[in-house]
Amino acid sequence: MFSILNMRSPDGLDQSQNRSGKILVDLTGAPQTMLATLYGRALDAEARNPILGDDLAREVVSRIDYDWRKTSIKPRTASSVTVRSAHFDNWAAQFLAAHDRATVLHLGCGLDTRVFRLDPGRGVEWYDIDYPEVISLAKQLYPRRDHHHLVASSATDPAWLQTIPVDRPTLLLAEGVTPYLTEDDGVALLRRVVERFPCGELQFDAYSRFGIKASQKSNTVVRRSGATLQWAINGPEDIIRAVPGVRLLAAVSAFQTDTIARLPAVYRLMSTVMALIPALRMMAQYQRYEF
Repeated sequence: MFSILNMRSPDGLDQSQNRSGKILVDLTGAPQTMLATLYGRALDAEARNPILGDDLAREVVSRIDYDWRKTSIKPRTASSVTVRSAHFDNWAAQFLAAHDRATVLHLGCGLDTRVFRLDPGRGVEWYDIDYPEVISLAKQLYPRRDHHHLVASSATDPAWLQTIPVDRPTLLLAEGVTPYLTEDDGVALLRRVVERFPCGELQFDAYSRFGIKASQKSNTVVRRSGATLQWAINGPEDIIRAVPGVRLLAAVSAFQTDTIARLPAVYRLMSTVMALIPALRMMAQYQRYEF
């Protein structure tokens, strides 16, 4: 459940903001993880050697009235959040470098500042898609920019996709989204994108069945939010079998990516150890397909 506290008090004060001008939010469930990743990027921006250097995320955090301790993210753990974002920034940038005219469907965008970090050219139409409450909050926090569209909808609702033009290569980008979907909804979504657009890529992360179980129990952000992880993707064969028309470009362990080298030494060591254990190596994966 997500809410922006927007009732008007008897003295006329808009309670969506407190008296210091900060925006009040109240979160439970999967949307709460959105604030955890935002806070991780903000803390990373304050680090001596940041991975993303996302100054806009830091500014946005300063404008939100929220008990950030609920996220369980601390300065020493922030890089474990931002290293994934850095990986998908790299993949998305590669796609955009190859297509100066393109459409980007950024699913479950939350409060991610990716469109500002990548700063795509004028030939790119960028769509951030998330629940209406999330998009409403984003509109209050982020500056407007040309060719950037905010779509207030569940990613799995078929209706919003029908409003997107089909005149250019299309990138579906879904970071931190697939585990929260049911398998039926997730597969249907990917099929709709592949069938509707002339060509493009699918880029997303996924958990194996073991990863779903382990994260539900041990991931503090997920556990505290009360969110439920559902869709297990054990490997590329699950997607290739379920979504006709896709071809695998890359499937890598989250513990063996190029961006791991930017983590502190202790996390690099942990990733190396986990990558050596077959059951752990592919519990978290980054997958990329073309269609």
